[in-house]
Amino acid sequence: MGKGTLYIVSAPSGAGKSSLISAMLEKNPVYAMKVSVSHTTRKVRPGEENGVHYHFVERSEFESLIEDGVFLEHAEVFGNYYGTSRIWIEENLNKGIDVFLDIDWQGARQIRAQMPHAKSVFILPPSNGELERRLNVRGQDSSEVIAKRMSEAKSEMSHYDEYDYIIVNDDFDAALMDFRAILRAERLKQDKQTAKYSGMLSALLAE
Repeated sequence: MGKGTLYIVSAPSGAGKSSLISAMLEKNPVYAMKVSVSHTTRKVRPGEENGVHYHFVERSEFESLIEDGVFLEHAEVFGNYYGTSRIWIEENLNKGIDVFLDIDWQGARQIRAQMPHAKSVFILPPSNGELERRLNVRGQDSSEVIAKRMSEAKSEMSHYDEYDYIIVNDDFDAALMDFRAILRAERLKQDKQTAKYSGMLSALLAE
């Protein structure tokens, strides 16, 4: 069995990365894949569950985890900490499970430095106007927070050229098809296929 692939997925808030990851998990039951559940100090939003969407912790606890070296990466975004468990990621990859990591460009840089074989995907909105519309429609943030997210979006999007793949989320179904194509191509690489079909390859090459 080959190792799983770690997929770093980044985008400005509202571009649709979480929806694309959720759809990928729901519509590809044959593949072994999971989304990383990060730790965060931000408040729970309506509909979120502790341990499912995030591990919600107090700031003091998060800072203790930083000191203990628990995180593969961590960053402070909009006044809240976010971090990824090193052990959980490595355990799942070693089981052959693909892992999606929903993080910003700062966290992506930390991950690449430690896990250079990770693949990275950046999700772009078709326009700034559409991005702002989506932020308003989802109704999760105040107008002040939305304005702040829009001001941060250009800075976030300026790092698109640090990623392996770019998906423009204009039409959701088309974007999901592009996302699926990336995973399919990665799974067809020689090392993954060799691990998956080692017995068949030995039989094919036997005298």
